[in-house]
Amino acid sequence: MTWEPELEERQRRLALAHQMGGEANIKRQHDNGKLTVRERLDALVDPGTFDEMGALAGKAEYDEEGNLVDFLPANYVAGMARVNGRRTVVGGDDFTVRGGAADAAIAAKQVYAETMSRELQVPIVRLVDGTGGGGSVRSYETIARTYVPANPGWDTIIQMLNEVPIVAAAMGSVAGLGAARVTTAHWTVMVKDTAQVFVAGPPVVRYGMNEDVTKEDLGGAQVHTHNGVVDNIAEDEQDAFRQIRQFLSYMPQNCWQLPQRATPDDDPQRREESLVSAIPRNRRRPYKVRTILDAVLDKGSFFEIGAGWGRSVVTGLARLNGYPVGVISNDPYHWGGGLTAEGSEKMERLVDLCDTFHIPAVNFLDQPGFAIGTAAEQAGTIRKGARAMAAVFQARVPWVTIIMRRAFGVAGAAHSNTGRLNLRYAWPSGDWGSLPLEGGIEAAYKRDLAASDDPDALRAQLAERFNAVRSPFRTAEAFGIENIIDPRDTRPILCDWVEQAYEIEATRLGPRTHGYRP
Repeated sequence: MTWEPELEERQRRLALAHQMGGEANIKRQHDNGKLTVRERLDALVDPGTFDEMGALAGKAEYDEEGNLVDFLPANYVAGMARVNGRRTVVGGDDFTVRGGAADAAIAAKQVYAETMSRELQVPIVRLVDGTGGGGSVRSYETIARTYVPANPGWDTIIQMLNEVPIVAAAMGSVAGLGAARVTTAHWTVMVKDTAQVFVAGPPVVRYGMNEDVTKEDLGGAQVHTHNGVVDNIAEDEQDAFRQIRQFLSYMPQNCWQLPQRATPDDDPQRREESLVSAIPRNRRRPYKVRTILDAVLDKGSFFEIGAGWGRSVVTGLARLNGYPVGVISNDPYHWGGGLTAEGSEKMERLVDLCDTFHIPAVNFLDQPGFAIGTAAEQAGTIRKGARAMAAVFQARVPWVTIIMRRAFGVAGAAHSNTGRLNLRYAWPSGDWGSLPLEGGIEAAYKRDLAASDDPDALRAQLAERFNAVRSPFRTAEAFGIENIIDPRDTRPILCDWVEQAYEIEATRLGPRTHGYRP
């Protein structure tokens, strides 16, 4: 006697599970320009490394004699795999089975995958395609009752935000709980044209709000990569997988480990001549900050996060001499680089990400201050800016600031935790104070200008007088700035700093007390 009959039955059931929702539904998935969940997992993970769990879970039908006559697999596929050689939990919704809605053991499988990630202290990647567990009103007929809503496993998911990297990708039309699963992550991406994210889809919106909109207009990439709901946009599914792999390459396995250093392929002593003239002498002229970042960071290593929203602030991950670092900067082409409400949220999230996973941060500063005006006030800029400042002051991760040009007002003062070691280097183009001189004269000498017979002449006279004391060397004389450096020395200085930063951070690993804010 052997167990061959049971093993044969196992193989038969596995074969049924791999048929997913059937040929017609698989064809419909392909016709819509989307891969199936199993094709997605194969494209994401290292070949041959996917170890599936719960493959036999689903809805089975038996005849009167107890023989299996039909089997519909649960529409969530998950397991352990390797991504770029690193252990990672991966899971995805199977849209070919009831559009990714609740079915069979889906809730239990999702919770198990999240628990597996947390307990084994490895990252998790969610490929979300559908409601992801909420179900539809059709389920009322099946269970013959309604229920008080609950999000299974959500206590685990919230705790995971403080412990392991979470990546979420919107791969199709994602609604309800699926949308929450996308946004409750450290980094998110959605596929252009074929993915949408919304609280409720067009039929519900049409009934509840009397709005007749398409899925794309309601929650497409052009909506959510410009409001911060989703960080990055992918041109297609393969691009999404590429970005996922790149993001994870900067992350540690968990908050108890340091991020992995890549083999350096760029000279840490490289000095770029272009940096000498990168900042215009005309203070009102903008410049391309990403060109500066590329000149200082390891070549080709800058991975921008959230390029489509909060555009006065530039955030991302990069490497210095192979070490992962977080990057914050200002883009003078948008609001002059001023800190807007959206920019504040974007900055806060990057700071929290770095602090949670012990990634040293570099702030390339050109901060004219908070955005001003009626639109800025209506957006709640000061409150959101205060949250960003709180994140900076709560962060314990090693931090260094390169003051490239401006540092004004309360927003300028948030360039680092000034109550601790305020490690910073200024370029000769540094310009700082409580207010920019140009607008500050108008505020401080309002009455004098109004009473003057020649306000333009008086304004020019005042500007000339104040320009004499705005030199950064005057500030250095009073030790108001610790170091004024040749811009060409920025990369060598940072490459030396980052090695020590990792040595320091290695002594204080583990979860942060305030936790990550999604």
